[in-house]
Amino acid sequence: MQDKITGINAVSEALQGGRKVDLLYIQEGPAGKRIEALKAEAIRQKIPIKFIKRERLEQMAGDSWHQGVIAMVEAYRYAELEDALVLAARRGEPPFIVILDGIEDPHNLGAIIRTAECAGVHGIILPKHHAAEITPAVGRASAGAVEHMLVIKATNLVSTIKELKEQGLWIVGADMEGASDYYRGSIPTPVALVIGSEGKGVRRLVKEHCDLLLRIPLLGQVNSLNASVAAALLIYEVVRQRAVL
Repeated sequence: MQDKITGINAVSEALQGGRKVDLLYIQEGPAGKRIEALKAEAIRQKIPIKFIKRERLEQMAGDSWHQGVIAMVEAYRYAELEDALVLAARRGEPPFIVILDGIEDPHNLGAIIRTAECAGVHGIILPKHHAAEITPAVGRASAGAVEHMLVIKATNLVSTIKELKEQGLWIVGADMEGASDYYRGSIPTPVALVIGSEGKGVRRLVKEHCDLLLRIPLLGQVNSLNASVAAALLIYEVVRQRAVL
């Protein structure tokens, strides 16, 4: 199976991230420096290039913003949990995992992946059911960061959490009834952060298997944050606390 990736950033990251690119479509006519750089990289990698009219490119892109380029790539390959732990060991870092419990909005998922990649997270775990999958839309929302992030699909999150605990990780969940505000509590390491879905939060059974629950204070009238914002706060609090150790 193939995915269709549109836009300069997403295509550039696919070329750099190691995903197999089968064909590059580029709009006919004068091209800017960024398109020329993509073309040069495709030539270097011996990837076929096809120049097509703007109208045809727009038909292929549909509602996506193509910026004059579309890449046909192999379907996204999910990683294994062991891959993330090996990556952490190779970097000489304590494992840092993010578990997403039922994030269904692709834009939220993409934004979380972008933040996680920037923060040095070693892997993201998604449940196999009732959650967004890695699609071109998620790739665009991540600004191409998905090409550099290990994403693992878990058939059963609770079983995966138990496996992480056996590997020595602490499981820390974001929850409105948490023991303390996220910036006041000490977050143990190595750690797996659990972020719940946009509307329901972390599910009860998953919550029961967390070692620690932290809350994000809400001082206004709205009773919840966007999931990607909540994830960013918790992820960078881990980064902050690790930096002062």
